[in-house]
Amino acid sequence: MSLKVEDKLSILADAAKYDVSCASSGSNRKNKNKGLGNSSGMGICHSYSEDGRCISLLKILLTNFCIYDCAYCVSRKSNDVKRTAFTVNEVVDLTINFYRRNYIEGLFLSSGIFKNADYTNERLIRIAKKLRTEHNFNGYIHLKIIPGACEDTMYEAGLYADRLSVNLEIPTEESLKHIAPEKNHDSVYTPMNWLKEQIQENREDREKFRKTPRFAPGGQSTQVIVGASPEADYNILQLASDLYSNQSLKRVYYSGYIPISDDSRLPAVKSAPLIRENRLYQADWLYRFYGFQIDEIVNDKHPNLDLQVDPKLAYALRNLDEFPIDINTADYERILRIPGVGVKTALMIIKSRKYGVVRYEHIRKMGAAMNRAKYFISVPGTPLPQRLDNQDRIRHEIVYRDKKAQLNLF
Repeated sequence: MSLKVEDKLSILADAAKYDVSCASSGSNRKNKNKGLGNSSGMGICHSYSEDGRCISLLKILLTNFCIYDCAYCVSRKSNDVKRTAFTVNEVVDLTINFYRRNYIEGLFLSSGIFKNADYTNERLIRIAKKLRTEHNFNGYIHLKIIPGACEDTMYEAGLYADRLSVNLEIPTEESLKHIAPEKNHDSVYTPMNWLKEQIQENREDREKFRKTPRFAPGGQSTQVIVGASPEADYNILQLASDLYSNQSLKRVYYSGYIPISDDSRLPAVKSAPLIRENRLYQADWLYRFYGFQIDEIVNDKHPNLDLQVDPKLAYALRNLDEFPIDINTADYERILRIPGVGVKTALMIIKSRKYGVVRYEHIRKMGAAMNRAKYFISVPGTPLPQRLDNQDRIRHEIVYRDKKAQLNLF
């Protein structure tokens, strides 16, 4: 008996939750010819663009049928789950109807693999093309590229999607072969490299010729599963660094492994390592926006991130000889190293120094987390002198205050 669309939606939306690479940043598609939606509006959703706008996305799989048997995947062919698939028109109708009800502003579409990569990708592309050409839909569209797709297929996907992503999933080839022997990293890096070149060429062409059609204006991203294989955080962040540098990715997403079977090839964990996942995102942020090198955050001596404190604080505690930092004389890059001081606060400090001495109360009003920052700054007006003589003492005081603050929330 065929399922109703509502039942398909329940199954395929639930299966899609394991793919976390769905932020909607990097595109600014405008509404034209009185079409539906745009990718720069305000919505009621859970994804955020680079400038902080909230974007609502319908996040589904086209199907949870799959020809592969990856041990970590809920849609693996040997897994005993209810299987179904949307038709092209069903996804198009859902997207349009959800948009008109102001539930969404865009579509994140991934899929299990029907027969092969091109067969599946062609159906994903037909959905995006139908939305763009028949319904004049200008909202955000993120399409998953199935590894192994041909160049013609990927090119057509880039013409209709704002962002494309090819998921790496497992950090190393050795681990991938162990838990997903039908896959290999070459099948992922090949489309990544091709997409990088096409995106760059398209940007150059658009600078010369204004009417050049856009190709994946939001760039490309990927996902790495954390905890399904034994790699340390150092290995994962080194991989992310290489992907940002060599593949020009917009984002690397980290997804804590969620146990879906008793496969002996997988670690026995009771729940997703969400704290580790969060620490990886924090470390990723330090690398991309705070000027830290990966070896400063994690290294051979400290291969895993500290789960008790955030990576910037962990760095400061390991390098107490670099502190305190004089707020009134240090350059911007040094100020960014202070735990509890973010990019906006650092910029405000630099600007404020033009008009006079920056004092303790000024920094607090600028938004710095003084429960951390006070241990690592030299600034007039500090209520009590803080001694940088004992890493364990400072760690204990900060962790204790954090736990106490969390308890006070309830």
